[in-house]
Amino acid sequence: MEKKIKVLIAKPGLDGHDRGAKVVAMALRDAGMEVIYTGLRQSPEDIAKAALQEDVDIVGLSILSGAHMKLCPRVLDFMKQYGIADKPIFVGGIIPEDDAEELKRIGIFEVFGPGTSLEKIIDSIRKRVK
Repeated sequence: MEKKIKVLIAKPGLDGHDRGAKVVAMALRDAGMEVIYTGLRQSPEDIAKAALQEDVDIVGLSILSGAHMKLCPRVLDFMKQYGIADKPIFVGGIIPEDDAEELKRIGIFEVFGPGTSLEKIIDSIRKRVK
């Protein structure tokens, strides 16, 4: 029996819009993954702690507030502090192309913008985790 991919979906910062995060979480669950959703308004440190405690394979951040260039590096830093920098992180939200390229440069494995198909997200996660 194949081990399920374990995904943490988190909403960092003060962004209160979580419909997209919940849709992605349900799609990942329906695709056979184990999904932990942290809920709204999580600090970067809390997200890294949850990733460590839950021993996830991958972390997804949903950011619609425009604070992605501040929040993503902080999540990466805390994951490094907790010894889990090897866990890939993907981000979803309204993120300009230049910012998406910079996020990938600093260690985010993928950035999914509005309109990205759920199948593409699922396939990307499966390829990255395996």
